[in-house]
Amino acid sequence: MQKSGLTQSSVSTIRVLLADDHAFIRQCLRGQLEKREDIEIIGEAKDGRIAVELVRKLLPDVVIMDVSMPNLNGIEATRHIRSEFKHVKIIALSCYCDIVYITGMFKAGASAYMLKDCTSDELVKSIRTVVRGGTYLCPKANQTVISDYKNLLTKKKYNLLDKLSVREREVLQLLTEGKSAKQIALELHVSVKAIESNRRRIMEKLDVYSIPKLVKFAILGGITSLE
Repeated sequence: MQKSGLTQSSVSTIRVLLADDHAFIRQCLRGQLEKREDIEIIGEAKDGRIAVELVRKLLPDVVIMDVSMPNLNGIEATRHIRSEFKHVKIIALSCYCDIVYITGMFKAGASAYMLKDCTSDELVKSIRTVVRGGTYLCPKANQTVISDYKNLLTKKKYNLLDKLSVREREVLQLLTEGKSAKQIALELHVSVKAIESNRRRIMEKLDVYSIPKLVKFAILGGITSLE
């Protein structure tokens, strides 16, 4: 029988999917979380696109999502998952304590934001909190929100990213990762003409007309990173 009604009282085991592009991180998370009787690791994903596919296949209760991953970042993967599966809880796990990433994940539908230097006890606490329907912010991220939110509101330029469609955000990330229109078309299963059209619309909406400037815009807007 498929589990539903995801609360601590109605399920004995919390089914967790790990999404991080570093195998070592996934291995460490698995080792720590599997020690808990009420947590089961049901799968691992090395990028955001695979994470979305595995959510569709495995229907986890919680996804621990790295924010910066190739092909499809954690913010966009969260947006995809939450649009299809409202009951799946997303916990952002990142090395970045930056207001752009924090607000980006929460706007996409995440319920918690944790840093990778958190303790296993704190991560487990966040898992149990979101399953009960709550939200969780680790202390460092909470301090960042308090001290930097006012500054974020003044960066109106980067609010232009909100004008981009889900597909345009995907194309922007892949473009800024150095992929050609042909490579992106193959990856997204569309025509090269469609990708070129997306690129034109992205540049028009952002008022940015060169790839180097697009890269800078994408980094500052949290679409991609310097990694």
